[in-house]
Amino acid sequence: MKILKKGIRNVMVITVLLSNIGCDQISKNVARDYINYGEKISVVSSYLTLTKVENSGAFLSLGNTLPNFIKIPLLTIFPSLVLIGMLVFILRKRKMDLNYSLPIAFIIGGGIGNLYDRILYGSVTDFLHMNFQFFQTGIFNMADVSIMVGIFWLLVIQINTKKDKPIESF
Repeated sequence: MKILKKGIRNVMVITVLLSNIGCDQISKNVARDYINYGEKISVVSSYLTLTKVENSGAFLSLGNTLPNFIKIPLLTIFPSLVLIGMLVFILRKRKMDLNYSLPIAFIIGGGIGNLYDRILYGSVTDFLHMNFQFFQTGIFNMADVSIMVGIFWLLVIQINTKKDKPIESF
């Protein structure tokens, strides 16, 4: 029975992971095909715009000026190893329930989506920008959304976990 539960959980994890990668790659392909570089398309007034940029660095273009001999290990090889390790961990861990494995699958899916771009194109396609006047984002993509949803989900779980109750899922 435990093997069946673990198998169902793993199928759900893989489904969530592949869905996140698929949504990210489809949206990036649409952005590449239909938005000119630097073009601004208003979706919801000035609050949500589409603006295609290529990010050769990491979060908010950090590291985009690094030489390739540093950038490739730092932004491609190391993240690949971390993502593989995270995936193996959640698929093999017997006691990890969906409360933890699904948000981690969101994070891995987003990471793979951006890593795929970096390997295939040498940069990550970003195209979403939000501006709420008092706060605005950098330009991001659906992989970034997946990563942030996964992180936020894990934070909510941790906040809602009673302090006197030990976490036995891991």
